[in-house]
Parts: sequence; structure tokens; C-alpha cells
Amino acid sequence: MKNTIDLMARTMWGEGRNQGKAGMLAIGNVIKNRADRGGWFGRSVVDVITKDMQFSAWNIGDPNRAKMMAVTDKDPQFAEALRLANQIMTGKVADNTGGADHYHTAAILPYWASDMPKTAIVGDHIFYRSA
Repeated sequence: MKNTIDLMARTMWGEGRNQGKAGMLAIGNVIKNRADRGGWFGRSVVDVITKDMQFSAWNIGDPNRAKMMAVTDKDPQFAEALRLANQIMTGKVADNTGGADHYHTAAILPYWASDMPKTAIVGDHIFYRSA
């Protein structure tokens, strides 16, 4: 479980530290929603996080990747991400995305977004749930 929480927190921090607590929570909820849904996304939180090209902070060459791998809990935002990831995994926090399993920044419009219901906007991320 410790590895799962660490990977989830790193992803939340890498993808959403500029979105604050609510933004990092939303990304963690997307990860958990994907794992719960299973299938193409993967059957576990670790599968979901490590699936190629799903979370840009993990992409080779992404400038966030090295930062994400090096961050420690001395960074207050990462410490918060660790707390949130633990709360998500233990069911102690509500899903602030309305069951979303996709998201993107408001700066882009992916091809898939028009085919899914929008469930939430948190910071500059827009969240969706696939059918």
C-alpha cells in the first residue's frame, strides 16, 4: 500500500500541484476511479499510473518527471499530496470530480472531450466521465 500511496501522491503532485489541494485531490480521484473501473485503464492504482501516455508528468522528457521523482515530504505540497492519497485509498475523502475518469487543462481540447459528460471543473482542469 505504501508504494501505491507514494505513486499516487507523486502523480497528484506532478500533475496538479499548481491547482492546490482541491486540484491534487481531483487528480487522485481520477486515478482511483480508473482503477475501480478496471479494463483498459488497468486493474490497480499502480497499473493506472504506470500506463503509457496517461499522465503527462510520467512521460519521458516531461520537465515535471525529474521533479516528481526527486520531491520529498519536506515539500509542503507533496506532504499534502501524500495525506490526500492516503485518504483517497482509505475512503476517508469524497470524490470531488463526480466520478471522473478523464481530465485535461482548459488550455487544450482533446478529441475525446466532446463525447463525454463534463462532471467538474477544478482550477484549470476540466473533468469527464466516460460512458
